[in-house]
Amino acid sequence: MSADTDTGSAHQPAAAPAPGEPADSYATRFAARYDDWFGHAAPTEDTVALLAQLAGPGPVLELGPGTGRVALPLAARGLEVHGVEGSPEMAAELRSRPGGDRITLTMGDFTEVPVDGTYSLIYLASGTFFEIPSQDAQLRCFEAAARRLAPGGVFVFDALLPETLSAPQSAAGWVLPTADGSLVVRHRQVDQATQRYASHYLITSEEQLHHVHVRFRYAGAGELDLMARLAGLRLRRRHGSWAGEPFRDGCAYHVSVYEHTDRP
Repeated sequence: MSADTDTGSAHQPAAAPAPGEPADSYATRFAARYDDWFGHAAPTEDTVALLAQLAGPGPVLELGPGTGRVALPLAARGLEVHGVEGSPEMAAELRSRPGGDRITLTMGDFTEVPVDGTYSLIYLASGTFFEIPSQDAQLRCFEAAARRLAPGGVFVFDALLPETLSAPQSAAGWVLPTADGSLVVRHRQVDQATQRYASHYLITSEEQLHHVHVRFRYAGAGELDLMARLAGLRLRRRHGSWAGEPFRDGCAYHVSVYEHTDRP
């Protein structure tokens, strides 16, 4: 599923553990509670609508589907949906949900896209791409996705802008809306020298205090476009939100759509 994209006042951590995430990661410990704490504010309807528009006939592949917040409604629209998931706990949570048996899951490192066949759409949602921990690994993900795109297919993900991360309000404590009434406060720490940031979430639920810590490696739009070129892809279009708004000054994040460079 997804990560730490700014969507107005909505911020959530990723559902899929980053490659190399320790066994006791938040995905292991909190899979059953993830959507209660982090799914309420996510722009699911806009995300699903844009992805369905881009998908064509399918099949489609989500890298890091987590609990199925996006994959399940896409499948409900009649698309054949596959996923690459690194957390057995998240995979079990997805499969337990209505329609979960319709999602074809492959367990593994999504930076390698370890699946067969080709797809009209490969995507990540809510900032999951930035959980890939290094530039080299991010480039490998681009390259692997490019190999699995069908003719005319697209690779799509959203990403925070570095300017958003460096803004003072980004590091301030932020209270997030939740589905179950739990109190969730997010705090970010940004290291501009290494292009990395960490999101800390303090969660009070049922008289217990939980700490969720997720690390990211961010990249600007120009660096992402260069990685795409190295992988044989090019930018088709860039939106300022999952609702398809124009990308312009003041946008907190972007949704980028990449295609093969040999497309006419």
